[in-house]
Amino acid sequence: MRRKLRVAAYAVCVTDGQLLLARSADDEGVPEWVLPGGGMEHGEDPYDTVRREVTEETGYRIEVTGLLGIHSNRFARPRRGLRRAVDHHGVRLLYEGRVTGGELRPEIGGSTDLAAWHDLDALPGLRRVALVDIALRLWRERPAGGRASKKG
Repeated sequence: MRRKLRVAAYAVCVTDGQLLLARSADDEGVPEWVLPGGGMEHGEDPYDTVRREVTEETGYRIEVTGLLGIHSNRFARPRRGLRRAVDHHGVRLLYEGRVTGGELRPEIGGSTDLAAWHDLDALPGLRRVALVDIALRLWRERPAGGRASKKG
């Protein structure tokens, strides 16, 4: 089994009761809403990663206003055809950000196809990745240790 570590940085940008999200397709090609952000490039600082990724996916420039926390997950992907099985470990840094410039637009030729603001109250009705809810718990709770409470 191949081991794979991925480090990524994401932004939680909330303005006037709305959260900035990008739309991406899941493994089956079904659109789902995600936080703007993504994987670090080799040698890149995560602070720079989140700013670059938000601009790529939404058109906005942001100021990072704080580190909300870190989320770690691990899962195994079984062997598929000629692909080896993978033991995947993801470490995701969640930052709070404030839009400082740019214009909302979709990403061109990337992993997302749309960016939009969504009312916080409307999020339960959206198809979204679990990280959106984890990040919002961190944003609301502001835990000193940077770890969200378990949903419950």
